Amino acid sequence: MSKTLHFGVFEVMGPQVGGTYSWAHPRSEGLSYLDPAYWIRMARILEESGFDFLFFAGGYGYPLIDGDLPRVAVEKGINFPGADPDYLIPILAQHTDRLGFVVTQSTGVDHPVQLARRFATLDHLTRGRIGWNIVTGASQNAVADVFGHESMVPHDTRYEMAAEYVELASRFWETAWDDDAFVGDAASGVFARRDGVHRVSFEGEHYRSRGYFGAPPSPQRTPVLFQAGTSPAGRAFAAGNAECVFVQATTPARTAAAVADIRRLAGEAGRDPQGVKLMAGLTVFVGESEADARRYEAEFDAMQTDEIVASLYAGNTGIDLLALDPDRTLQQIMDASGPVGQMGTSNIERFLGEDAPTVREILDQLRGRGTRGFRIVGDPVQIADQIEALIATTDLDGFLIEPVFEPNDLEDFGRLVMPLLRERGRLRDGAPGNSLRARLTETPGNDRLGAAHPVLAPAVAAR
Repeated sequence: MSKTLHFGVFEVMGPQVGGTYSWAHPRSEGLSYLDPAYWIRMARILEESGFDFLFFAGGYGYPLIDGDLPRVAVEKGINFPGADPDYLIPILAQHTDRLGFVVTQSTGVDHPVQLARRFATLDHLTRGRIGWNIVTGASQNAVADVFGHESMVPHDTRYEMAAEYVELASRFWETAWDDDAFVGDAASGVFARRDGVHRVSFEGEHYRSRGYFGAPPSPQRTPVLFQAGTSPAGRAFAAGNAECVFVQATTPARTAAAVADIRRLAGEAGRDPQGVKLMAGLTVFVGESEADARRYEAEFDAMQTDEIVASLYAGNTGIDLLALDPDRTLQQIMDASGPVGQMGTSNIERFLGEDAPTVREILDQLRGRGTRGFRIVGDPVQIADQIEALIATTDLDGFLIEPVFEPNDLEDFGRLVMPLLRERGRLRDGAPGNSLRARLTETPGNDRLGAAHPVLAPAVAAR
C-alpha cells in the first residue's frame, strides 16, 4: 500500500514567504495580507483541496547587516514586516471544518504558562485543530536587540531552555486538571471539582512555577508538537519531543540522511520511528502545461537579486555574504566572533566540509531559494511524479508547500495536483470533527498526546 502523504502550506502574516521577492508579481495577492478575506479564501482553498494544515511562521526577528536593517529588506519585504497570525486562527476556524492550523511560538520570549493558556484557548476555539511549532528563535541578534537583551543566548543553551519550557507547558496541559474535573452542573451550582484541579510545581534551571492553570482541558490538551531544527541539538530535541518535524531540504541525499538520523534518534528515545511525521518545504511551479510552469518559474527567478539573497542569509545566520571574498568558502569567517555559529547553524554547516562552495556559488544556489526547500516544475502529472520520486528517495511523509504567487498558485496546486495524488492513493482526507492529531496520525479519535510520549514522562511522574 502506498504511503499516505500529508500536506501543509508554509505562510507568514506578511507580503510573501521564503525570504524571496514575489509580492509585486501580477499573479500574487500578497499585499492583501492584512485583510481577513485574503486568509479566509486561502483557508477554504486548502480545506476543499485536501491539505492537512495551514502553517504560520512567525517571530520578532528580521535581517540585520552590520547591525542595521538593510534597505533591500524594507523595499522588497524580505522577512520584514510581519504581523501576528495568532489572531487570525479563530477567524479561519469559523470558515473551515477540517483544516488544521499550526502557529510558531518561540520558547524564549515569554513564560510557559502564557504560551500554555494561549494554545489551550486556540485548541478550544478550533475544536482541536491547533498545533505548536516549537522554535528556539530566529534572527536571534535582532530579537536580542528589540527585547533589550545584552547578548544572544548560546545555541545549545536555547535547546536546554526549550526542553524545560516544553516540559512545564505539558504539565499545565496534562496534569493541572483531571479528565472529569469539569462538572458544569447548574442545578448544584458546581463548575468544577476542587479535588480535580491540581497545583503545578516546577523548579528548573531556567523556568519555575508554583500555581494553578486556569484554562480547562481542550480537545487535544497538548497541541500537536511541531519542530523545525535540523542542527545536531535540534535533531535530538525533535526526536524526543516533536510529533511532526520539518527537515531542511537541500539535496535529496542529504535530506534522506537527516530523515534517517531523526528516525534513529526517535527510536533511541523509545518512540516509534515511523510514528514521527517528517516533512520538508516544497516550492511548486505548476501550470496546465509544462510551458506555463516554466514561464512562471522564469518570471519569479528574474525578480531575485544578490542583495535579496544576502539580506535573507544574514537574517538567518548573521553572515553578510556580500562582505566576503566571493572566491573563497565560508571557512574564511568561521573563526570570527559575534553571531556566527549561534544562528542558523544548519544553514551554515551545509556549506562547509569537502567540496564546499565558494561564496559566489552560495549566492547563486540561494538565488530564488531563500529559506525554501525543494523546487519542482512541470505540468500536473510531472509534478505528481516528482513528488512521489522525492518521497521514495527521502522517506519523507509529506511537504509544506511554500507558495510563490499566493493564493493563486495554491489554488492551482489544489485543483491540478491534489486530485492526481488522491487517485494514486496518496491522500486520506480528514473528516469534520477530527482533531489535527487524529488527522496526522490517520487514527480517528486519537486526540491526545498519550502518556507514553517522552515529553510527558516527567509530568506523569510528578502526579
